[in-house]
Amino acid sequence: MRLLMARFYITTSIVYTNAGPHIGFALELVQADAIARWRRMRGDEVFFVTGTDEHGTKIMRSAEAAGMPSGEFVDGIAAQVGQLAERLNISNTAFVRTSDRVHHWPAAQKIWAKLAENGDLYKKSYEGAYCVGHEAFIKPSELIDGLCPLHKTKPEMVREENWFFKMTRYVSRVRSLIESDELRIVPSTKKTELLNLLDDAEDVSFSRPSGQLPWGIPVPGDETQTMYVWADALTNYLSALGYGTDDANMKFWPAQIHLVGKDITRFHAMIWPAMLLSAGLEVPKAIYVHGFITVDGQKMSKSLGNVVDPFEVLEAWPADVIRQFMLRELQSSEDGDFSLKNLANRYTSDLANGLGNLVQRTTTLIAALPGGSVDPKADAPEVRAVLDDTAYDEAFRQFRLHDAVGVVWERIGLANAYLNGSEPWKKGEKERADILGVVAAMLLHIAELLRPIMPMTAEIVSRRIRSGEVGEPLFPRRA
Repeated sequence: MRLLMARFYITTSIVYTNAGPHIGFALELVQADAIARWRRMRGDEVFFVTGTDEHGTKIMRSAEAAGMPSGEFVDGIAAQVGQLAERLNISNTAFVRTSDRVHHWPAAQKIWAKLAENGDLYKKSYEGAYCVGHEAFIKPSELIDGLCPLHKTKPEMVREENWFFKMTRYVSRVRSLIESDELRIVPSTKKTELLNLLDDAEDVSFSRPSGQLPWGIPVPGDETQTMYVWADALTNYLSALGYGTDDANMKFWPAQIHLVGKDITRFHAMIWPAMLLSAGLEVPKAIYVHGFITVDGQKMSKSLGNVVDPFEVLEAWPADVIRQFMLRELQSSEDGDFSLKNLANRYTSDLANGLGNLVQRTTTLIAALPGGSVDPKADAPEVRAVLDDTAYDEAFRQFRLHDAVGVVWERIGLANAYLNGSEPWKKGEKERADILGVVAAMLLHIAELLRPIMPMTAEIVSRRIRSGEVGEPLFPRRA
Protein backbone atom coordinates (compact mmCIF):
# COMPACT_ATOMS: atom_id res chain seq x y z
CA MET A 1 0.00 0.00 0.00
CA ARG A 2 1.30 3.44 -0.93
CA LEU A 3 1.96 5.85 1.93
CA LEU A 4 0.55 8.64 -0.25
CA MET A 5 -2.32 7.78 -2.56
CA ALA A 6 -1.99 8.74 -6.21
CA ARG A 7 -4.95 10.54 -7.76
CA PHE A 8 -6.58 8.76 -10.67
CA TYR A 9 -9.32 10.23 -12.87
CA ILE A 10 -11.19 7.99 -15.32
CA THR A 11 -14.20 8.81 -17.49
CA THR A 12 -16.56 7.03 -19.83
CA SER A 13 -17.99 8.88 -22.77
CA ILE A 14 -21.39 10.37 -22.03
CA VAL A 15 -24.51 8.77 -23.50
CA TYR A 16 -26.17 10.73 -26.29
CA THR A 17 -29.75 10.97 -25.08
CA ASN A 18 -31.66 10.61 -28.34
CA ALA A 19 -32.48 7.05 -27.21
CA GLY A 20 -31.99 4.74 -24.25
CA PRO A 21 -28.59 3.22 -23.41
CA HIS A 22 -27.57 0.19 -25.45
CA ILE A 23 -25.45 -2.86 -24.68
CA GLY A 24 -22.31 -1.17 -26.05
CA PHE A 25 -22.48 1.48 -23.37
CA ALA A 26 -23.04 -1.22 -20.75
CA LEU A 27 -19.71 -2.68 -21.88
CA GLU A 28 -18.02 0.72 -21.58
CA LEU A 29 -19.41 1.19 -18.07
CA VAL A 30 -18.20 -2.23 -16.95
CA GLN A 31 -14.74 -1.74 -18.47
CA ALA A 32 -14.28 1.66 -16.82
CA ASP A 33 -15.61 0.38 -13.51
CA ALA A 34 -13.20 -2.56 -13.51
CA ILE A 35 -10.27 -0.19 -14.04
CA ALA A 36 -11.52 2.21 -11.35
CA ARG A 37 -11.98 -0.60 -8.83
CA TRP A 38 -8.54 -2.03 -9.67
CA ARG A 39 -6.90 1.34 -9.06
CA ARG A 40 -8.71 1.70 -5.73
CA MET A 41 -7.62 -1.81 -4.80
CA ARG A 42 -4.03 -0.78 -5.52
CA GLY A 43 -4.35 2.22 -3.21
CA ASP A 44 -5.23 5.14 -5.51
CA GLU A 45 -7.72 7.91 -4.80
CA VAL A 46 -10.09 7.50 -7.74
CA PHE A 47 -12.57 9.91 -9.31
CA PHE A 48 -14.78 8.12 -11.85
CA VAL A 49 -17.31 9.95 -14.03
CA THR A 50 -20.08 8.92 -16.38
CA GLY A 51 -23.17 10.74 -17.53
CA THR A 52 -25.30 12.00 -20.40
CA ASP A 53 -24.88 14.28 -23.43
CA GLU A 54 -28.20 16.08 -23.74
CA HIS A 55 -27.99 18.76 -26.45
CA GLY A 56 -28.01 18.73 -30.23
CA THR A 57 -30.18 18.49 -33.32
CA LYS A 58 -30.79 14.75 -33.13
CA ILE A 59 -32.06 14.97 -29.55
CA MET A 60 -34.33 17.89 -30.36
CA ARG A 61 -35.82 15.96 -33.29
CA SER A 62 -36.22 12.79 -31.21
CA ALA A 63 -38.08 14.76 -28.55
CA GLU A 64 -40.33 16.33 -31.19
CA ALA A 65 -41.08 12.89 -32.65
CA ALA A 66 -42.01 11.68 -29.16
CA GLY A 67 -44.26 14.70 -28.69
CA MET A 68 -42.29 15.86 -25.65
CA PRO A 69 -40.36 18.98 -24.66
CA SER A 70 -36.61 18.39 -25.06
CA GLY A 71 -35.95 18.83 -21.33
CA GLU A 72 -38.57 16.28 -20.33
CA PHE A 73 -37.34 13.87 -22.99
CA VAL A 74 -33.70 13.93 -21.84
CA ASP A 75 -34.76 13.64 -18.18
CA GLY A 76 -36.27 10.25 -18.99
CA ILE A 77 -33.22 8.99 -20.90
CA ALA A 78 -30.80 10.26 -18.23
CA ALA A 79 -32.78 8.36 -15.61
CA GLN A 80 -32.39 5.17 -17.67
CA VAL A 81 -28.62 5.67 -17.93
CA GLY A 82 -28.36 6.20 -14.17
CA GLN A 83 -30.46 3.09 -13.57
CA LEU A 84 -28.24 1.02 -15.87
CA ALA A 85 -25.13 2.12 -13.96
CA GLU A 86 -26.81 1.21 -10.69
CA ARG A 87 -28.00 -2.19 -11.91
CA LEU A 88 -24.48 -3.03 -13.17
CA ASN A 89 -23.03 -2.03 -9.79
CA ILE A 90 -20.94 0.77 -11.30
CA SER A 91 -18.89 2.66 -8.69
CA ASN A 92 -18.89 6.10 -10.36
CA THR A 93 -18.07 9.10 -8.20
CA ALA A 94 -20.18 11.55 -10.19
CA PHE A 95 -22.88 11.57 -12.87
CA VAL A 96 -22.77 14.57 -15.19
CA ARG A 97 -25.63 15.92 -17.31
CA THR A 98 -24.92 18.55 -19.93
CA SER A 99 -28.37 20.14 -19.50
CA ASP A 100 -27.42 20.96 -15.89
CA ARG A 101 -27.36 24.76 -15.84
CA VAL A 102 -25.85 24.92 -12.35
CA HIS A 103 -22.87 22.57 -12.72
CA HIS A 104 -22.20 22.04 -16.44
CA TRP A 105 -23.15 25.24 -18.26
CA PRO A 106 -20.66 27.44 -16.35
CA ALA A 107 -17.81 25.12 -17.33
CA ALA A 108 -18.77 25.10 -21.02
CA GLN A 109 -19.11 28.88 -21.05
CA LYS A 110 -15.80 29.33 -19.23
CA ILE A 111 -14.00 27.17 -21.79
CA TRP A 112 -15.63 29.18 -24.58
CA ALA A 113 -14.40 32.39 -22.98
CA LYS A 114 -10.86 30.97 -22.69
CA LEU A 115 -10.81 30.04 -26.39
CA ALA A 116 -12.12 33.50 -27.31
CA GLU A 117 -9.52 35.25 -25.10
CA ASN A 118 -6.80 33.29 -26.87
CA GLY A 119 -8.05 34.42 -30.29
CA ASP A 120 -9.08 30.91 -31.32
CA LEU A 121 -12.72 31.59 -32.25
CA TYR A 122 -13.91 33.42 -35.35
CA LYS A 123 -17.23 33.74 -37.17
CA LYS A 124 -17.80 32.93 -40.83
CA SER A 125 -20.38 31.67 -43.28
CA TYR A 126 -20.07 28.02 -44.16
CA GLU A 127 -21.71 25.50 -46.44
CA GLY A 128 -21.19 21.81 -45.99
CA ALA A 129 -22.63 18.34 -45.47
CA TYR A 130 -23.91 17.90 -41.91
CA CYS A 131 -24.37 14.40 -40.49
CA VAL A 132 -27.00 14.57 -37.76
CA GLY A 133 -25.90 11.15 -36.50
CA HIS A 134 -22.39 12.44 -35.87
CA GLU A 135 -23.62 15.93 -34.95
CA ALA A 136 -20.76 17.09 -37.16
CA PHE A 137 -19.95 18.41 -40.61
CA ILE A 138 -18.48 15.64 -42.74
CA LYS A 139 -16.06 15.98 -45.67
CA PRO A 140 -17.15 14.81 -49.14
CA SER A 141 -14.08 12.53 -49.18
CA GLU A 142 -15.43 10.69 -46.13
CA LEU A 143 -18.74 9.79 -47.79
CA ILE A 144 -19.33 6.42 -49.43
CA ASP A 145 -21.85 6.57 -52.27
CA GLY A 146 -22.97 9.89 -50.84
CA LEU A 147 -23.72 8.40 -47.43
CA CYS A 148 -22.10 8.65 -44.00
CA PRO A 149 -20.12 5.38 -43.73
CA LEU A 150 -21.17 4.85 -40.11
CA HIS A 151 -24.83 5.90 -40.07
CA LYS A 152 -25.64 4.98 -43.71
CA THR A 153 -27.60 8.21 -44.06
CA LYS A 154 -27.31 11.09 -46.50
CA PRO A 155 -25.93 14.22 -44.80
CA GLU A 156 -27.96 17.41 -44.92
CA MET A 157 -26.51 20.29 -46.92
CA VAL A 158 -26.28 23.23 -44.54
CA ARG A 159 -25.39 26.85 -45.24
CA GLU A 160 -25.15 29.07 -42.18
CA GLU A 161 -22.98 31.50 -40.24
CA ASN A 162 -21.19 29.81 -37.31
CA TRP A 163 -18.37 30.34 -34.87
CA PHE A 164 -15.30 28.29 -35.77
CA PHE A 165 -12.48 27.00 -33.58
CA LYS A 166 -8.92 27.32 -34.92
CA MET A 167 -8.15 23.63 -34.78
CA THR A 168 -5.44 24.01 -37.41
CA ARG A 169 -3.46 26.21 -35.02
CA TYR A 170 -2.94 23.20 -32.75
CA VAL A 171 -2.49 20.32 -35.19
CA SER A 172 1.30 20.13 -34.86
CA ARG A 173 1.16 20.21 -31.05
CA VAL A 174 -1.57 17.55 -30.91
CA ARG A 175 0.44 15.42 -33.33
CA SER A 176 3.53 15.74 -31.13
CA LEU A 177 1.55 14.74 -28.03
CA ILE A 178 0.20 11.62 -29.74
CA GLU A 179 3.49 10.63 -31.39
CA SER A 180 5.39 10.93 -28.09
CA ASP A 181 2.67 9.08 -26.14
CA GLU A 182 2.24 12.06 -23.84
CA LEU A 183 -1.32 11.54 -25.01
CA ARG A 184 -1.34 7.76 -25.21
CA ILE A 185 -3.79 6.13 -27.61
CA VAL A 186 -4.69 2.51 -26.85
CA PRO A 187 -4.68 0.34 -28.92
CA SER A 188 -1.72 1.54 -30.99
CA THR A 189 -3.58 0.88 -34.26
CA LYS A 190 -5.87 3.80 -33.37
CA LYS A 191 -2.80 5.99 -32.86
CA THR A 192 -1.81 5.44 -36.49
CA GLU A 193 -5.35 6.22 -37.69
CA LEU A 194 -5.46 9.47 -35.74
CA LEU A 195 -2.10 10.66 -36.98
CA ASN A 196 -3.34 10.11 -40.52
CA LEU A 197 -6.55 12.05 -39.77
CA LEU A 198 -4.53 14.98 -38.47
CA ASP A 199 -3.06 15.41 -41.96
CA ASP A 200 -6.48 16.62 -43.16
CA ALA A 201 -7.57 18.50 -40.02
CA GLU A 202 -9.54 21.70 -40.57
CA ASP A 203 -10.95 24.40 -38.33
CA VAL A 204 -14.10 23.14 -36.58
CA SER A 205 -17.58 24.62 -36.53
CA PHE A 206 -18.29 25.34 -32.86
CA SER A 207 -21.82 26.74 -33.01
CA ARG A 208 -25.16 26.55 -34.81
CA PRO A 209 -27.69 29.36 -35.31
CA SER A 210 -30.04 29.39 -32.34
CA GLY A 211 -32.99 29.56 -34.74
CA GLN A 212 -31.95 26.15 -36.07
CA LEU A 213 -30.88 24.77 -32.69
CA PRO A 214 -32.55 26.40 -29.69
CA TRP A 215 -31.85 23.32 -27.52
CA GLY A 216 -28.36 23.86 -26.16
CA ILE A 217 -26.04 26.26 -24.35
CA PRO A 218 -26.10 29.86 -25.65
CA VAL A 219 -22.80 31.18 -26.96
CA PRO A 220 -21.50 33.76 -24.46
CA GLY A 221 -22.03 37.24 -25.89
CA ASP A 222 -23.89 36.05 -29.00
CA GLU A 223 -27.53 35.15 -28.42
CA THR A 224 -27.96 34.30 -32.11
CA GLN A 225 -25.78 31.18 -31.69
CA THR A 226 -25.95 27.93 -29.72
CA MET A 227 -22.82 25.99 -28.81
CA TYR A 228 -22.08 23.08 -31.12
CA VAL A 229 -22.75 19.87 -29.24
CA TRP A 230 -19.13 18.68 -29.17
CA ALA A 231 -17.83 22.01 -27.84
CA ASP A 232 -20.39 21.60 -25.06
CA ALA A 233 -20.20 17.85 -24.45
CA LEU A 234 -16.43 17.40 -24.21
CA THR A 235 -16.33 19.95 -21.41
CA ASN A 236 -18.24 17.49 -19.19
CA TYR A 237 -14.92 15.99 -18.14
CA LEU A 238 -14.10 19.33 -16.51
CA SER A 239 -17.56 20.27 -15.24
CA ALA A 240 -17.72 16.95 -13.38
CA LEU A 241 -14.75 18.20 -11.36
CA GLY A 242 -16.33 21.58 -10.67
CA TYR A 243 -14.50 23.62 -13.31
CA GLY A 244 -16.16 27.00 -13.54
CA THR A 245 -18.04 26.64 -10.26
CA ASP A 246 -16.13 24.94 -7.43
CA ASP A 247 -12.62 23.85 -8.40
CA ALA A 248 -12.07 21.60 -5.35
CA ASN A 249 -11.92 18.41 -7.42
CA MET A 250 -9.80 19.91 -10.20
CA LYS A 251 -6.90 18.39 -8.28
CA PHE A 252 -7.77 15.21 -10.22
CA TRP A 253 -7.15 16.85 -13.60
CA PRO A 254 -5.79 15.79 -16.05
CA ALA A 255 -7.75 12.62 -16.67
CA GLN A 256 -5.57 9.54 -16.68
CA ILE A 257 -8.02 7.71 -18.95
CA HIS A 258 -10.87 8.74 -21.23
CA LEU A 259 -12.58 5.46 -22.22
CA VAL A 260 -14.53 5.87 -25.48
CA GLY A 261 -15.92 3.95 -28.44
CA LYS A 262 -14.01 3.98 -31.69
CA ASP A 263 -16.66 6.08 -33.48
CA ILE A 264 -15.90 9.15 -31.32
CA THR A 265 -12.14 8.77 -30.91
CA ARG A 266 -11.26 11.61 -33.28
CA PHE A 267 -13.30 14.11 -31.29
CA HIS A 268 -11.53 13.09 -28.08
CA ALA A 269 -8.03 12.76 -29.51
CA MET A 270 -8.02 15.75 -31.87
CA ILE A 271 -10.58 18.43 -30.99
CA TRP A 272 -10.50 17.97 -27.21
CA PRO A 273 -6.71 18.24 -26.76
CA ALA A 274 -6.69 21.30 -29.02
CA MET A 275 -9.41 22.94 -26.90
CA LEU A 276 -7.45 22.22 -23.73
CA LEU A 277 -4.24 23.62 -25.20
CA SER A 278 -6.07 26.78 -26.17
CA ALA A 279 -7.59 27.07 -22.68
CA GLY A 280 -4.19 26.58 -21.01
CA LEU A 281 -5.12 23.25 -19.42
CA GLU A 282 -3.24 19.95 -19.39
CA VAL A 283 -4.33 17.30 -21.87
CA PRO A 284 -5.47 13.81 -20.80
CA LYS A 285 -2.82 11.16 -20.24
CA ALA A 286 -4.52 8.44 -22.29
CA ILE A 287 -7.51 7.60 -24.44
CA TYR A 288 -8.57 3.96 -24.34
CA VAL A 289 -10.68 2.87 -27.29
CA HIS A 290 -13.03 -0.11 -27.20
CA GLY A 291 -14.66 -1.68 -30.22
CA PHE A 292 -18.27 -2.23 -31.25
CA ILE A 293 -20.50 -5.09 -30.17
CA THR A 294 -22.03 -7.39 -32.74
CA VAL A 295 -24.86 -9.78 -31.89
CA ASP A 296 -24.55 -13.40 -32.94
CA GLY A 297 -22.01 -12.28 -35.53
CA GLN A 298 -24.13 -9.47 -37.01
CA LYS A 299 -24.07 -5.72 -36.53
CA MET A 300 -26.86 -4.53 -34.25
CA SER A 301 -29.70 -3.12 -36.32
CA LYS A 302 -33.32 -2.25 -35.64
CA SER A 303 -34.22 -3.62 -39.09
CA LEU A 304 -32.67 -6.98 -38.19
CA GLY A 305 -34.42 -6.95 -34.84
CA ASN A 306 -31.23 -7.88 -32.99
CA VAL A 307 -30.67 -4.79 -30.85
CA VAL A 308 -29.84 -5.97 -27.33
CA ASP A 309 -31.58 -4.18 -24.49
CA PRO A 310 -29.21 -4.27 -21.49
CA PHE A 311 -32.15 -4.13 -19.09
CA GLU A 312 -33.62 -7.30 -20.60
CA VAL A 313 -30.28 -9.06 -20.13
CA LEU A 314 -30.18 -7.86 -16.51
CA GLU A 315 -33.62 -9.34 -15.94
CA ALA A 316 -32.29 -12.75 -17.00
CA TRP A 317 -28.79 -12.69 -15.48
CA PRO A 318 -27.18 -11.21 -12.34
CA ALA A 319 -24.95 -8.17 -12.88
CA ASP A 320 -21.78 -10.04 -11.89
CA VAL A 321 -22.45 -12.72 -14.50
CA ILE A 322 -22.84 -10.10 -17.22
CA ARG A 323 -19.73 -8.26 -16.02
CA GLN A 324 -17.61 -11.40 -16.09
CA PHE A 325 -18.85 -12.35 -19.55
CA MET A 326 -18.22 -8.89 -21.02
CA LEU A 327 -14.78 -8.54 -19.51
CA ARG A 328 -13.61 -12.04 -20.44
CA GLU A 329 -15.41 -12.84 -23.68
CA LEU A 330 -15.01 -9.46 -25.42
CA GLN A 331 -11.45 -8.35 -26.12
CA SER A 332 -11.10 -4.90 -24.60
CA SER A 333 -10.01 -2.88 -27.63
CA GLU A 334 -11.51 -4.97 -30.43
CA ASP A 335 -15.00 -5.57 -31.80
CA GLY A 336 -16.69 -8.39 -29.91
CA ASP A 337 -19.76 -10.56 -30.27
CA PHE A 338 -22.51 -10.55 -27.67
CA SER A 339 -24.37 -13.85 -27.72
CA LEU A 340 -26.82 -15.03 -25.08
CA LYS A 341 -25.82 -18.58 -25.96
CA ASN A 342 -22.15 -17.80 -25.31
CA LEU A 343 -23.09 -16.02 -22.09
CA ALA A 344 -24.91 -19.16 -20.91
CA ASN A 345 -21.94 -21.33 -21.90
CA ARG A 346 -19.50 -19.06 -20.07
CA TYR A 347 -21.77 -19.13 -17.01
CA THR A 348 -21.74 -22.93 -16.97
CA SER A 349 -18.03 -23.42 -17.61
CA ASP A 350 -16.46 -20.54 -15.70
CA LEU A 351 -18.95 -19.89 -12.93
CA ALA A 352 -21.12 -22.90 -12.14
CA ASN A 353 -18.54 -25.63 -12.88
CA GLY A 354 -15.48 -23.51 -12.11
CA LEU A 355 -15.53 -20.90 -9.36
CA GLY A 356 -18.91 -21.85 -7.88
CA ASN A 357 -18.10 -25.55 -7.62
CA LEU A 358 -14.70 -24.84 -6.07
CA VAL A 359 -16.16 -22.55 -3.41
CA GLN A 360 -19.00 -24.95 -2.62
CA ARG A 361 -16.71 -27.98 -2.23
CA THR A 362 -14.20 -26.06 -0.15
CA THR A 363 -16.71 -24.54 2.26
CA THR A 364 -18.52 -27.87 2.64
CA LEU A 365 -15.25 -29.61 3.55
CA ILE A 366 -14.25 -26.80 5.94
CA ALA A 367 -17.68 -26.89 7.65
CA ALA A 368 -17.19 -30.63 8.30
CA LEU A 369 -14.00 -30.01 10.30
CA PRO A 370 -14.13 -29.73 14.10
CA GLY A 371 -14.81 -26.04 14.75
CA GLY A 372 -15.95 -25.52 11.14
CA SER A 373 -13.05 -23.25 10.15
CA VAL A 374 -9.39 -23.27 9.08
CA ASP A 375 -6.41 -20.94 9.30
CA PRO A 376 -5.56 -19.78 5.74
CA LYS A 377 -1.97 -20.77 4.94
CA ALA A 378 -0.84 -17.86 2.77
CA ASP A 379 2.83 -18.78 3.30
CA ALA A 380 2.44 -22.30 1.88
CA PRO A 381 4.62 -22.95 -1.18
CA GLU A 382 1.59 -24.02 -3.21
CA VAL A 383 0.00 -20.57 -2.73
CA ARG A 384 2.89 -18.57 -4.19
CA ALA A 385 1.75 -18.93 -7.82
CA VAL A 386 -1.72 -17.67 -6.89
CA LEU A 387 -0.25 -14.65 -5.08
CA ASP A 388 1.81 -13.47 -8.09
CA ASP A 389 -0.21 -10.56 -9.52
CA THR A 390 2.35 -9.39 -12.08
CA ALA A 391 0.45 -10.56 -15.18
CA TYR A 392 -2.88 -9.44 -13.73
CA ASP A 393 -1.71 -5.88 -13.03
CA GLU A 394 0.07 -5.61 -16.38
CA ALA A 395 -3.10 -6.66 -18.21
CA PHE A 396 -5.03 -3.88 -16.47
CA ARG A 397 -2.30 -1.35 -17.28
CA GLN A 398 -2.36 -2.28 -20.97
CA PHE A 399 -6.19 -2.29 -21.29
CA ARG A 400 -6.29 -6.06 -21.78
CA LEU A 401 -9.06 -6.67 -19.30
CA HIS A 402 -9.90 -10.00 -20.93
CA ASP A 403 -6.37 -11.16 -20.10
CA ALA A 404 -6.74 -9.97 -16.50
CA VAL A 405 -9.90 -12.07 -16.12
CA GLY A 406 -8.06 -14.95 -17.76
CA VAL A 407 -5.36 -14.71 -15.08
CA VAL A 408 -8.01 -15.01 -12.36
CA TRP A 409 -9.43 -18.15 -13.96
CA GLU A 410 -5.94 -19.62 -14.23
CA ARG A 411 -5.71 -19.16 -10.46
CA ILE A 412 -9.09 -20.82 -10.00
CA GLY A 413 -7.79 -23.71 -12.11
CA LEU A 414 -4.68 -23.98 -9.90
CA ALA A 415 -6.82 -24.08 -6.75
CA ASN A 416 -9.14 -26.69 -8.24
CA ALA A 417 -6.20 -28.83 -9.36
CA TYR A 418 -4.59 -28.62 -5.90
CA LEU A 419 -7.83 -29.59 -4.17
CA ASN A 420 -8.43 -32.53 -6.52
CA GLY A 421 -4.83 -33.71 -6.38
CA SER A 422 -4.58 -33.45 -2.58
CA GLU A 423 -7.84 -35.36 -1.92
CA PRO A 424 -8.37 -33.95 1.60
CA TRP A 425 -11.47 -36.10 2.06
CA LYS A 426 -9.13 -39.12 2.23
CA LYS A 427 -6.79 -37.59 4.82
CA GLY A 428 -6.70 -37.46 8.58
CA GLU A 429 -8.08 -34.45 10.42
CA LYS A 430 -4.81 -32.52 10.75
CA GLU A 431 -3.68 -33.06 7.17
CA ARG A 432 -7.18 -32.34 5.87
CA ALA A 433 -7.23 -29.00 7.75
CA ASP A 434 -3.79 -28.10 6.40
CA ILE A 435 -4.83 -28.81 2.81
CA LEU A 436 -8.03 -26.82 3.19
CA GLY A 437 -6.04 -23.98 4.76
CA VAL A 438 -4.01 -23.80 1.55
CA VAL A 439 -7.15 -23.79 -0.60
CA ALA A 440 -8.68 -21.15 1.66
CA ALA A 441 -5.63 -18.90 1.20
CA MET A 442 -5.85 -19.36 -2.56
CA LEU A 443 -9.55 -18.51 -2.61
CA LEU A 444 -9.13 -15.43 -0.42
CA HIS A 445 -6.60 -14.03 -2.87
CA ILE A 446 -8.77 -15.02 -5.83
CA ALA A 447 -11.61 -13.11 -4.19
CA GLU A 448 -9.38 -10.02 -4.03
CA LEU A 449 -8.57 -10.33 -7.73
CA LEU A 450 -12.29 -10.66 -8.45
CA ARG A 451 -13.18 -7.34 -6.78
CA PRO A 452 -12.81 -5.21 -9.93
CA ILE A 453 -14.54 -7.85 -12.08
CA MET A 454 -17.32 -9.35 -9.94
CA PRO A 455 -17.51 -7.17 -6.81
CA MET A 456 -20.55 -8.81 -5.21
CA THR A 457 -19.21 -12.32 -5.83
CA ALA A 458 -15.84 -11.33 -4.39
CA GLU A 459 -17.50 -10.24 -1.14
CA ILE A 460 -19.49 -13.47 -0.85
CA VAL A 461 -16.48 -15.72 -1.54
CA SER A 462 -14.33 -13.88 0.99
CA ARG A 463 -17.06 -13.97 3.64
CA ARG A 464 -17.80 -17.67 3.16
CA ILE A 465 -14.16 -18.72 3.30
CA ARG A 466 -13.46 -16.65 6.41
CA SER A 467 -16.63 -17.72 8.25
CA GLY A 468 -16.91 -21.32 7.11
CA GLU A 469 -20.41 -20.56 5.79
CA VAL A 470 -21.61 -23.05 3.18
CA GLY A 471 -24.75 -21.40 1.83
CA GLU A 472 -26.56 -21.91 -1.44
CA PRO A 473 -24.49 -22.52 -4.58
CA LEU A 474 -23.06 -19.26 -5.85
CA PHE A 475 -24.03 -20.09 -9.42
CA PRO A 476 -26.81 -22.68 -9.59
CA ARG A 477 -26.75 -24.78 -12.72
CA ARG A 478 -29.35 -23.72 -15.26
CA ALA A 479 -31.29 -25.98 -17.58
